[in-house]
Amino acid sequence: MIITSATYVISSPDYLQCPKADRPEYAFIGRSNVGKSSLINMLCNNQKLAKTSGTPGKTQLINHFAIESASENKQKTQWYIVDLPGYGFAKVSQQQRKSWSKMIEDYLCKRENLVNVFVLVDSRHAPQKPDLEFVNRLGEWEVPFCIVFTKTDKTTQQEVSKNIKYFLNTMRTTWQFLPAHFTSSTIKKSGKDKILAAIEKWNGEFAAGAL
Repeated sequence: MIITSATYVISSPDYLQCPKADRPEYAFIGRSNVGKSSLINMLCNNQKLAKTSGTPGKTQLINHFAIESASENKQKTQWYIVDLPGYGFAKVSQQQRKSWSKMIEDYLCKRENLVNVFVLVDSRHAPQKPDLEFVNRLGEWEVPFCIVFTKTDKTTQQEVSKNIKYFLNTMRTTWQFLPAHFTSSTIKKSGKDKILAAIEKWNGEFAAGAL
Protein backbone atom coordinates (compact mmCIF):
# COMPACT_ATOMS: atom_id res chain seq x y z
CA MET A 1 0.00 0.00 0.00
CA ILE A 2 1.18 3.49 -0.88
CA ILE A 3 -0.27 6.68 0.58
CA THR A 4 -1.07 8.96 -2.32
CA SER A 5 -2.38 11.94 -0.37
CA ALA A 6 -2.59 13.08 3.26
CA THR A 7 -4.41 16.24 4.30
CA TYR A 8 -5.12 17.89 7.62
CA VAL A 9 -8.88 18.10 8.19
CA ILE A 10 -9.79 19.41 11.65
CA SER A 11 -8.83 19.60 15.31
CA SER A 12 -11.74 18.72 17.59
CA PRO A 13 -12.22 19.30 21.35
CA ASP A 14 -14.38 16.16 21.67
CA TYR A 15 -15.47 13.13 19.67
CA LEU A 16 -18.88 14.63 18.85
CA GLN A 17 -17.21 17.29 16.71
CA CYS A 18 -15.01 14.85 14.79
CA PRO A 19 -15.64 14.30 11.05
CA LYS A 20 -18.43 11.99 9.94
CA ALA A 21 -17.55 8.38 10.82
CA ASP A 22 -17.77 7.17 7.23
CA ARG A 23 -14.38 5.48 6.81
CA PRO A 24 -11.87 3.43 8.85
CA GLU A 25 -9.85 5.39 11.38
CA TYR A 26 -6.55 4.78 13.16
CA ALA A 27 -5.47 6.71 16.24
CA PHE A 28 -1.88 7.31 17.38
CA ILE A 29 -1.07 8.02 21.01
CA GLY A 30 1.83 7.77 23.44
CA ARG A 31 3.74 9.59 26.13
CA SER A 32 4.83 13.12 25.27
CA ASN A 33 7.90 13.26 22.99
CA VAL A 34 7.68 9.58 22.01
CA GLY A 35 7.91 10.53 18.33
CA LYS A 36 4.22 10.37 17.44
CA SER A 37 4.10 13.22 14.94
CA SER A 38 7.36 12.08 13.34
CA LEU A 39 5.93 8.56 12.84
CA ILE A 40 2.73 9.91 11.26
CA ASN A 41 4.78 12.10 8.94
CA MET A 42 6.99 9.16 7.96
CA LEU A 43 3.99 6.97 7.15
CA CYS A 44 2.49 9.72 4.99
CA ASN A 45 5.74 10.81 3.29
CA ASN A 46 5.09 14.36 4.47
CA GLN A 47 7.41 15.86 7.07
CA LYS A 48 5.14 18.88 7.54
CA LEU A 49 1.83 17.06 8.01
CA ALA A 50 1.72 16.59 11.80
CA LYS A 51 3.44 19.29 13.82
CA THR A 52 6.52 18.06 15.66
CA SER A 53 7.81 19.82 18.76
CA GLY A 54 10.35 19.39 21.52
CA THR A 55 7.80 20.80 23.95
CA PRO A 56 5.66 18.19 25.75
CA GLY A 57 1.91 18.67 25.43
CA LYS A 58 1.98 20.36 22.01
CA THR A 59 -0.93 18.25 20.73
CA GLN A 60 -4.03 19.23 22.73
CA LEU A 61 -6.97 18.27 20.50
CA ILE A 62 -8.19 15.32 18.41
CA ASN A 63 -6.43 15.94 15.08
CA HIS A 64 -7.83 14.28 11.96
CA PHE A 65 -5.90 13.71 8.72
CA ALA A 66 -7.68 12.44 5.61
CA ILE A 67 -5.63 9.74 3.90
CA GLU A 68 -5.97 8.25 0.43
CA SER A 69 -3.96 5.14 -0.38
CA ALA A 70 -3.53 2.82 -3.33
CA SER A 71 -3.01 -0.92 -3.20
CA GLU A 72 -0.91 -2.97 -5.61
CA ASN A 73 -3.91 -3.36 -7.93
CA LYS A 74 -4.30 0.46 -7.95
CA GLN A 75 -7.52 0.32 -5.90
CA LYS A 76 -7.91 3.51 -3.88
CA THR A 77 -9.06 3.63 -0.26
CA GLN A 78 -9.90 6.60 1.96
CA TRP A 79 -9.31 6.53 5.71
CA TYR A 80 -8.32 8.70 8.66
CA ILE A 81 -5.22 9.01 10.80
CA VAL A 82 -5.87 10.64 14.18
CA ASP A 83 -3.18 12.32 16.24
CA LEU A 84 -4.20 12.28 19.92
CA PRO A 85 -2.71 14.26 22.83
CA GLY A 86 0.12 12.51 24.61
CA TYR A 87 -0.15 11.22 28.14
CA GLY A 88 2.43 11.37 30.91
CA PHE A 89 4.63 14.29 31.84
CA ALA A 90 3.16 17.22 29.87
CA LYS A 91 3.53 20.35 31.99
CA VAL A 92 -0.12 21.36 32.22
CA SER A 93 -2.51 21.96 35.09
CA GLN A 94 -4.28 19.08 36.83
CA GLN A 95 -7.59 20.40 35.50
CA GLN A 96 -6.28 20.46 31.94
CA ARG A 97 -4.93 16.93 32.34
CA LYS A 98 -8.33 15.69 33.54
CA SER A 99 -10.00 17.42 30.60
CA TRP A 100 -7.62 15.72 28.14
CA SER A 101 -8.16 12.37 29.85
CA LYS A 102 -11.94 12.59 29.49
CA MET A 103 -11.68 13.77 25.89
CA ILE A 104 -9.40 10.84 24.99
CA GLU A 105 -11.48 8.24 26.85
CA ASP A 106 -14.72 9.42 25.23
CA TYR A 107 -13.11 9.34 21.80
CA LEU A 108 -11.57 5.89 22.23
CA CYS A 109 -14.74 4.32 23.67
CA LYS A 110 -17.39 6.04 21.54
CA ARG A 111 -15.86 6.67 18.11
CA GLU A 112 -17.64 3.96 16.12
CA ASN A 113 -15.30 3.83 13.10
CA LEU A 114 -12.10 3.54 15.16
CA VAL A 115 -10.42 0.37 13.91
CA ASN A 116 -7.19 0.35 15.90
CA VAL A 117 -5.09 2.43 18.28
CA PHE A 118 -1.33 2.55 17.77
CA VAL A 119 0.24 2.99 21.21
CA LEU A 120 3.76 4.35 20.85
CA VAL A 121 6.38 3.28 23.39
CA ASP A 122 9.96 4.60 23.53
CA SER A 123 12.24 1.59 22.95
CA ARG A 124 15.15 3.26 24.78
CA HIS A 125 13.58 2.72 28.18
CA ALA A 126 12.48 -0.12 30.43
CA PRO A 127 8.68 -0.38 30.86
CA GLN A 128 7.24 2.92 32.05
CA LYS A 129 4.26 3.05 34.41
CA PRO A 130 2.18 5.47 32.24
CA ASP A 131 2.51 3.17 29.21
CA LEU A 132 1.52 0.05 31.13
CA GLU A 133 -1.40 1.82 32.80
CA PHE A 134 -2.65 3.09 29.45
CA VAL A 135 -2.57 -0.28 27.65
CA ASN A 136 -4.34 -1.83 30.65
CA ARG A 137 -7.07 0.81 30.37
CA LEU A 138 -7.47 0.01 26.67
CA GLY A 139 -7.93 -3.61 27.68
CA GLU A 140 -10.60 -2.67 30.21
CA TRP A 141 -12.39 -0.56 27.61
CA GLU A 142 -12.05 -3.38 25.03
CA VAL A 143 -10.45 -1.01 22.53
CA PRO A 144 -8.31 -2.82 19.90
CA PHE A 145 -4.70 -1.67 19.86
CA CYS A 146 -1.16 -2.57 18.90
CA ILE A 147 2.18 -1.26 20.12
CA VAL A 148 4.84 0.60 18.15
CA PHE A 149 8.27 0.70 19.79
CA THR A 150 9.82 3.94 18.53
CA LYS A 151 13.30 5.47 18.27
CA THR A 152 15.04 2.14 17.70
CA ASP A 153 17.97 3.98 16.10
CA LYS A 154 18.72 5.95 19.27
CA THR A 155 20.40 3.09 21.15
CA THR A 156 21.93 -0.34 20.47
CA GLN A 157 19.89 -3.16 18.98
CA GLN A 158 20.70 -5.22 22.06
CA GLU A 159 19.22 -2.56 24.34
CA VAL A 160 16.13 -2.21 22.13
CA SER A 161 15.52 -5.97 22.12
CA LYS A 162 15.98 -6.14 25.90
CA ASN A 163 13.51 -3.31 26.56
CA ILE A 164 10.89 -4.69 24.17
CA LYS A 165 11.16 -8.15 25.72
CA TYR A 166 10.92 -6.62 29.20
CA PHE A 167 7.80 -4.65 28.23
CA LEU A 168 6.02 -7.63 26.67
CA ASN A 169 6.96 -9.93 29.57
CA THR A 170 5.56 -7.36 31.99
CA MET A 171 2.31 -7.36 30.03
CA ARG A 172 2.23 -11.16 30.13
CA THR A 173 1.79 -11.06 33.91
CA THR A 174 -1.74 -9.69 33.44
CA TRP A 175 -2.58 -10.35 29.77
CA GLN A 176 -3.51 -13.75 28.36
CA PHE A 177 -2.88 -12.65 24.77
CA LEU A 178 -0.49 -9.93 23.71
CA PRO A 179 -1.32 -7.36 21.00
CA ALA A 180 0.65 -7.14 17.78
CA HIS A 181 3.74 -4.97 18.00
CA PHE A 182 6.01 -3.14 15.57
CA THR A 183 9.42 -1.48 15.79
CA SER A 184 10.18 1.79 14.06
CA SER A 185 12.79 4.43 13.40
CA THR A 186 11.81 7.61 11.58
CA ILE A 187 15.50 8.22 10.85
CA LYS A 188 16.01 4.85 9.16
CA LYS A 189 12.39 4.73 7.85
CA SER A 190 11.98 1.30 9.41
CA GLY A 191 8.63 -0.17 10.38
CA LYS A 192 6.73 1.82 7.79
CA ASP A 193 5.92 -1.03 5.41
CA LYS A 194 4.72 -3.38 8.15
CA ILE A 195 2.49 -0.75 9.76
CA LEU A 196 0.95 0.23 6.42
CA ALA A 197 0.44 -3.45 5.52
CA ALA A 198 -1.50 -3.94 8.77
CA ILE A 199 -3.64 -0.87 8.03
CA GLU A 200 -4.32 -2.13 4.50
CA LYS A 201 -5.49 -5.47 5.90
CA TRP A 202 -7.80 -3.76 8.41
CA ASN A 203 -9.13 -1.42 5.72
CA GLY A 204 -10.15 -4.48 3.71
CA GLU A 205 -11.87 -6.04 6.71
CA PHE A 206 -13.65 -2.75 7.45
CA ALA A 207 -14.93 -2.56 3.86
CA ALA A 208 -16.13 -6.16 4.07
CA GLY A 209 -17.96 -5.46 7.32
CA ALA A 210 -15.73 -7.85 9.23
CA LEU A 211 -14.78 -5.27 11.88
